[in-house]
Amino acid sequence: MATPYAFLPQRAVLSLTGPDTIVLLERLVTHGTADWADGETRFGALLTPQGKVISDYLALRTADGVLLDVAKDSLPDLRKRLTLFRLRADVAIEPREDLFVIAGMDAAEHGVRPISGASHVYLDPRYPGGRLRALATEADWNAWYGYHPAEWSRPLPDYHADRIEAGIAEWGADYGAAEVFPADINMDRLNGVDLGKGCFVGQEVVSRMHRRGNIRKRSLCVEGEGLATGTSLTDEASLGDITSVEGGFGLARVRIDRLAKAGTDCLKVGGRVVKVHLPEWLKTEMQAILTHG
Repeated sequence: MATPYAFLPQRAVLSLTGPDTIVLLERLVTHGTADWADGETRFGALLTPQGKVISDYLALRTADGVLLDVAKDSLPDLRKRLTLFRLRADVAIEPREDLFVIAGMDAAEHGVRPISGASHVYLDPRYPGGRLRALATEADWNAWYGYHPAEWSRPLPDYHADRIEAGIAEWGADYGAAEVFPADINMDRLNGVDLGKGCFVGQEVVSRMHRRGNIRKRSLCVEGEGLATGTSLTDEASLGDITSVEGGFGLARVRIDRLAKAGTDCLKVGGRVVKVHLPEWLKTEMQAILTHG
């Protein structure tokens, strides 16, 4: 059966419930929590005090708390750290092992709509036009369709090709815990960092980077032949490395100061010319680098 959705075995769900859930998140994580309506999704992360990403996630506001759609391998550490920060706050933090995640790969032109068999449907706001995502239990899914979602899913490489082309980095594929700053994976450009909210862990470092214009790396889509994970993107010198590849697209963490000085979007990987996709916001950043140094 043809489907626009992919089953994501690399994702898991962490549940936060209790009257102090929003207060706890407000003082810890990068995204804002004010005016957060039930059913609305926010992109965010928990950072180290040094401002690096421990784990990013999609946070879905529910009637009794928040559900975090996170990388499965990052969930235990994220749960442990949130629990340590909880102190006396009335918040239960538990994995929802009964829930799995599916993701759409088409623009959500009509916003959130029901998906048969899913208990929660929400919007992934990182993509232009958005993408639908959903949570479901195996029992509910089987009751509706009669088979596991993996048997019905689009191939996982299709999902990765879609996110890479959109310039979206993923924990476990493109980076690990405490390896990157939020700007390195474009979180600030994807509404994952609210610099106007109250304090959060790592805020001082992140705010200083923005205030002083010290952002030097971005995750960018690269298109061409010969792309391979771990290979270097070069002009006269290395500008960065390819972190994930699917089809003719790769995601690279690029030194934008060097890219600006190179003055071209055509670079080389292993001697082959490839094209770097430059969003309009990045062109503005690079112009500022050239102007102010």
